[in-house]
Amino acid sequence: MSKGKHGLILTTTSTLDGMKIKEYLGIVTGETIMGANIMRDFMASITDIIGGRSSAYEKSLIEAKQIAMEEMMSDAHSRGANAIIGIDLDYETVGQGSMMMVSVSGTAVLVDIA
Repeated sequence: MSKGKHGLILTTTSTLDGMKIKEYLGIVTGETIMGANIMRDFMASITDIIGGRSSAYEKSLIEAKQIAMEEMMSDAHSRGANAIIGIDLDYETVGQGSMMMVSVSGTAVLVDIA
């Protein structure tokens, strides 16, 4: 369990230990698609040949995840939620691998915070 934007409680679990869910406010989502970059792809292919990690792709995935999470949290905040439970992240390639998609979903809830 962690805190995110707008002070929302975030968790991948379906419950919050010690807290009672007062209201379920619906499914919230966030998505982002990031296009390929020729230089990044070139450097990643060199990394693939010589071995190691592709920091260019890792940075892009981190940025895409942050954008998707922020969208989801903004959606939950606009519904009056103070927590998101059951968070699920999904990474995919789109368009013959030329684009990366990150999608995140969860259930916005209102919990009693004692």
